[in-house]
Amino acid sequence: MINECGAPKVTLDPFGPGGHSAFARIARVAMRGLSVAVPTVSSVRILHCSDWHLGRSFHRVDLLATQARYLDHLVEVVRAEQVDVVLVAGDVYDRALPAVDAVTLLDEGLHRLVSAGARVIVSSGNHDSARRLGFNARLLSAAGLHIRTDPTGAGEPVLLADEHGPVAFYPLPYLEPALAAGPLAAERSHLGVMSAAVDRVRANLRTHAGARSVVAAHAFVFGAAASDSERELTAGGLGQVPLGLFEGFDYVALGHLHGRQTLAEPVRYSGSPLAFSFSEADHHKGSWLVTLDAKGLAAVEPVPAPVPRRLARLRGNLAEVLSSPRFTAQEDAWVQVTLTDQQRPAEPMEQLRKRFPHLLELRLEPERSGLAGPVSYTERIAGRPDLEVCCGFLEHVRGRTATPAETLLLQQALEAAMIESMEGVAAGPAYQDLAAIYPEVLQPGRSA
Repeated sequence: MINECGAPKVTLDPFGPGGHSAFARIARVAMRGLSVAVPTVSSVRILHCSDWHLGRSFHRVDLLATQARYLDHLVEVVRAEQVDVVLVAGDVYDRALPAVDAVTLLDEGLHRLVSAGARVIVSSGNHDSARRLGFNARLLSAAGLHIRTDPTGAGEPVLLADEHGPVAFYPLPYLEPALAAGPLAAERSHLGVMSAAVDRVRANLRTHAGARSVVAAHAFVFGAAASDSERELTAGGLGQVPLGLFEGFDYVALGHLHGRQTLAEPVRYSGSPLAFSFSEADHHKGSWLVTLDAKGLAAVEPVPAPVPRRLARLRGNLAEVLSSPRFTAQEDAWVQVTLTDQQRPAEPMEQLRKRFPHLLELRLEPERSGLAGPVSYTERIAGRPDLEVCCGFLEHVRGRTATPAETLLLQQALEAAMIESMEGVAAGPAYQDLAAIYPEVLQPGRSA
């Protein structure tokens, strides 16, 4: 259990009658005008999660009710495991302008988590609108909800304490290089901005002698496994940062990738609580329950998330998929079927849904000899970065490769399209920067 550093100043009970945490007890006693000693406890318990993506659907299946059940699950874990801090490492929403129902769900979920006795620490991800998510953050922090969305606040921790001393939490928001490089005085790259932010964290941590440290970051770290449902962080495919960047912290809570995974004992992705693509059919969804003792990281335990419906990927010709007993166990699952028939069957979806009522995706991949090359454009570009696809198209239509200037123009156009989805950011500056570097590319009337 933990309490906020310094004497509590409380005007109302933000935790409700069911609050269990040490800080909740202090708050209630303080309201009655009594004094209370800082509780002596042996460990700090943190629930690390990320990538809620509230408002997202799965192949047109509305997931909002399922996401509400997941938040119910988190509240139950907080109470049952006496969690002190719920740490959410980005992508709370699925889009910068979330639907009203998603906003309502987040409001209710955060209120219930705080009411259950936990401090809640949230950082923004690449799907979130940092400005909108961060609205009123300073006021909310007084009630136990700490939202961090400003890159310049990277070196400003949320400080909590137990009997062993302070615990410094550094929730880093997603750092888009085009937006964060200036405020952080960093190189305009993912490595540049993340390195600058971590430098600020280390500089601040040196001022808190003996403090245990927890860093949250929304990033793609080298060595981690991606899935089909994450949004690419950079047009050029250079959005990864090295694992060594996070060396020396007691725990690093990562977000962005949707598979729960361990990169090093103290460096982990919690993954998304729900599957958002069939590439996640084999994932074990959930969060991490992290325990800190006097020396730092003491234990990390997986906490499984509730599964609304299993995912299944089936492959074969239509007759086989419709009749084979080996697919019986998948009849109640959300199903992706890949048909290998040489000719497209008539009304395949209608036939398949008689056996698999929750069929969501149908793919057609006719079997062919190993000597045959790709037969479709989709196959030729599968897995290639957006910039490579654009440059390849340019080469295809005019018969020569893109020049360095043209490649840079395409890259910045892709970056501008990515940034356009973020709040209040125009594409103009990116093109102005390019014009200063390669003015001949952007001259009116001159073809590329």
